[in-house]
Amino acid sequence: MLIGYARVSKADGTQLLDLQRDALIDAGVDEERIYEDRASGRHDHRPGLEACLKALQPGNTFVVWKLDRLGRNLKHLVTTIEELHSCGIGLRVLAGAEIDTTTANGRLVFGIFAALAEFERELIAERTRAGLAAARARGRLGGRPRKMDLAMLRLAMSAMADRDTVVHDLAKRLGITTTTLYLYVNGDGTVKAPGQKLLDAARNA
Repeated sequence: MLIGYARVSKADGTQLLDLQRDALIDAGVDEERIYEDRASGRHDHRPGLEACLKALQPGNTFVVWKLDRLGRNLKHLVTTIEELHSCGIGLRVLAGAEIDTTTANGRLVFGIFAALAEFERELIAERTRAGLAAARARGRLGGRPRKMDLAMLRLAMSAMADRDTVVHDLAKRLGITTTTLYLYVNGDGTVKAPGQKLLDAARNA
């Protein structure tokens, strides 16, 4: 059985689900088995997706128009697809990065995505270790400074841009408080005024 999911980012009527619904129906999904959301992919709470996942049974195939309709980021996509696979549920993506995990080629493509997600996690971990080493080299072995230097700022910007980063853990690894972290960096990785001063000083040095 095919079960479909469609999503648009805005609920104000400026975006329509027609294109996605038509593509799902053309792919063989029964109109009554299409679940919908009108919400940003960044939101954890998506009632349509939750209902869709509950409706899926082993042997079913979950069909979406594009991958970005399903996941918040690469890591979330890989986790979701792995969970579906472990439950005996296939995934079919109709456009863009076309995937069908019920076929050998589709599983190969998914394997590449999983490898990229692991690579992304390793890069973040490597940057964190490098930042900590730089902080230790400057004598920050104890206590939590109330200021960030350039190396720490750049590391924090990179890590905070990843929505799966746990802010408390990041601050602990950097040796600062979460309050200090948020003084310099916004939750999406962009800088605040103190952080911008650090960047400007580095450019003018």
